[in-house]
Amino acid sequence: MQVHLIDGTYELFRHYHAMPSARDRGGMEIAATRGVIGSVLGMINRGATHLGVATDHVIESFRNRMWPGYKTSAGVEPDLLAQFPLLEEALGLLGVAVWPMVEFEADDALASAAAKAAEDPDVERVLICTPDKDLAQCVRGTRVVQLNRRTNVVLDESGVIAKYGVPPASIPDYLALVGDSSDGYPGLPGWGAKSAAAVLRRYGHLEQIPADWRTWGVNAASPAALAATLERDREKAFLFRDLATLRTDIPLFERVDALRWRGPNERFAELATRFDGAVIGPARARGAAS
Repeated sequence: MQVHLIDGTYELFRHYHAMPSARDRGGMEIAATRGVIGSVLGMINRGATHLGVATDHVIESFRNRMWPGYKTSAGVEPDLLAQFPLLEEALGLLGVAVWPMVEFEADDALASAAAKAAEDPDVERVLICTPDKDLAQCVRGTRVVQLNRRTNVVLDESGVIAKYGVPPASIPDYLALVGDSSDGYPGLPGWGAKSAAAVLRRYGHLEQIPADWRTWGVNAASPAALAATLERDREKAFLFRDLATLRTDIPLFERVDALRWRGPNERFAELATRFDGAVIGPARARGAAS
């Protein structure tokens, strides 16, 4: 069997910005939720049997206590934020396992679900459905892979190395150095993608990088300056790595069979009627949803 683990937060944002407005009879914006549900149903119709969807029920998480600049819900449009509970309800009525995260993030749920599913010998492949680079750290060989559903590109371990220049285990270290603007931490000054990949490809993790840049033996621009920055901001680099490291121990399900799709709840028909009766408004399209 294959297990599909879906980043519900990414999908909701993607559909919100890719689809024209649609409001139900009560005036609530529902286009993104309707789009995500249609997309998940499409996966099921194409043969997906075991699915789980993780959402950021609350955008803020424990990481906001670690770094004040970490991402928040500030600036997210109210019409989008209001659809998280609706999406979670709709997924539940559809009969799909859904994990609304409050203290942790959707990425942590996906990482934990992938680790748990990979323990089952009956699972042939785990597909983590998100383009988020954080999740690249969860890829294992060709058995746990990352799928960008918009482009249909699959990253296995060799694909992660080709894209980022480092293996999955070094992704948190890589993000600590280069930063992640979408999550709100800057990385270290001077450390770009090429320099970080070159150094980490040889040393693997931050604590293994020698203080003496003359021993690095890698092709990196201004290695003396990079080494000085890493020495000066070492504690900050470790903090950023902690921010980038996903939790894999959140208890979401006991057995993979809990993710088997067995059909919608009888109340799903009511929700479908609500969606079908939506009033379509002006387009705000930035690209096609799939």
